[in-house]
Amino acid sequence: MDQPTVDLPALPRLLAAPEPGWVETTDVIVVGSGVAGLTAALHLREAGLHVTVVTKVNIDDGSTRWAQGGIAAVLDPADTPAAHARDTEIAGVGLCDPAAVRVLVEEGPTRLRELMRIGAEFDRHPDGSLMLTREGGHRADRIVHAGGDATGAEVQRALHAAVQRDPWIRLVEHALVLDLLRAPGDGPDGLGPACGITLHVLGEGSEDGVGALLARAVVLATGGMGQIFAATTNPAVSTGDGVALAMRAGAAVTDVEFVQFHPTALITPPGAGVPGAGHAQQPLVSEALRGEGAYLVDSDGKRFMVGQHELAELAPRDVVAKGIHRVLLATGADHVFLDARHLGGDFLAGRFPTIVASCLAIGVDPATDLIPVAPAAHYASGGVRTDLRGRTSIPGLYACGEVACTGVHGANRLASNSLLEGLVFSRRIAEDIAAGLPEQVQPADTGAWRGGAGWVLPAEVTPALQRAMTRGAGVLRSASTLAGTAGTLTELGAARGRPRTADWEATNLLTVASTLVAAAYARGETRGCHWREDFPTADERWLGHLVGSVGAQGRVTEQWEGNS
Repeated sequence: MDQPTVDLPALPRLLAAPEPGWVETTDVIVVGSGVAGLTAALHLREAGLHVTVVTKVNIDDGSTRWAQGGIAAVLDPADTPAAHARDTEIAGVGLCDPAAVRVLVEEGPTRLRELMRIGAEFDRHPDGSLMLTREGGHRADRIVHAGGDATGAEVQRALHAAVQRDPWIRLVEHALVLDLLRAPGDGPDGLGPACGITLHVLGEGSEDGVGALLARAVVLATGGMGQIFAATTNPAVSTGDGVALAMRAGAAVTDVEFVQFHPTALITPPGAGVPGAGHAQQPLVSEALRGEGAYLVDSDGKRFMVGQHELAELAPRDVVAKGIHRVLLATGADHVFLDARHLGGDFLAGRFPTIVASCLAIGVDPATDLIPVAPAAHYASGGVRTDLRGRTSIPGLYACGEVACTGVHGANRLASNSLLEGLVFSRRIAEDIAAGLPEQVQPADTGAWRGGAGWVLPAEVTPALQRAMTRGAGVLRSASTLAGTAGTLTELGAARGRPRTADWEATNLLTVASTLVAAAYARGETRGCHWREDFPTADERWLGHLVGSVGAQGRVTEQWEGNS
């Protein structure tokens, strides 16, 4: 199907960086230390492989520890995988891969029990049975949680402890991955399988010092890309590094237009608006709070979600985010309110201690005050395209977790499926690698290996990029706003920086932002969390996927693949 295109900046095929000053070898590199990365590392060790985990800051600084709601899995005898699959596919609005969803819901309970055996402790009733709750889009109680609303922190703790117990998992912290190394091959670019990465370890040598890790396979588990927006619940490290690296290497990405905006990020009154710059992270107010009975109201105290969807405040996230935005557009306000006062202070403090603490930090007591909330970029449903074994379009390169697009989420992720996806597909990746790991080979003589090639964007343009993306490519989009954003990206993309961490990150942001704008401009419909004001309804002609890549001249291209 033909789709419109918009002019966007040329992107680098390599990051400007010096020649690697040191080289080490391992069996498998895992880039990322959240639930997907650490689970993959542990399963790879079960196969007897030496694993090196590369993480951008500290092992616990990714998105996993911020997950509040829980993990969705069928553990109640009255629930079924088919029901979980149905809820997932309804949220995905026709774009979920049924085979991937089936893998998720059928293998999920086993993977969750494995996590418990590793040491993760979830909330239980006095009789020892697991507490199960529900969140938006779920029609059954199938969410396990820990510490009330600190599930991610407990999952991260358990996985971190398990990794520390294994001396054959090497952890490299404070390391920014730069580019993928590939062996010589018979591909159109003369390159073959992935065989390593270049990286910069902060504090090691010069500001632009670079090394190389060689391996027989590379697993990307780098998390999301929320920092392309000015308002996000993602941590500062979520700059789209894995997607950008994969695209520079020639891998395909898909569904990147589907960025889920969490409906209820905590807003500092009076009227925080859009943060102006930098890597701000806004606390989220888990929809589990709505699952327990809290409801949304406007400034007049009216429940505006009633009548908009049969599940009201527990509708899928895109529906709730749109409902909130309609109120904001109509009133000119920059936030609405979540009313949890009727739940009582003791219940709130026991069930949602993290949320209560965040609220109290800004002078709001949920037991007596309304909680100010507004949507913020939260989760990327798309990413590096993979098959059901986590294999990307580049042999030897795998992806799992938020950086990947497995086909599970479609146009909108169902709540609490993300941690489960990381558990399930990381295991599948480890099994695939263990079944056929090739011998180590030397990288092809490319710029990434020699150094001195490519270019980078100066970090100083990051705030302008984030503001442009939020204004024109956020919850509200149209051809005119997206074209305006593309123009800003093109203007910003003409600047040149120097090899250093902040500039490498800024270049990754430009790459991911440009790819999102290209796909969002091409998809002329509203579906899931992609909302086009000029095409306000879903269109069956768009039941398919846009597959993005970076061409030889550094231009993003989008190829259409209809659903079979």
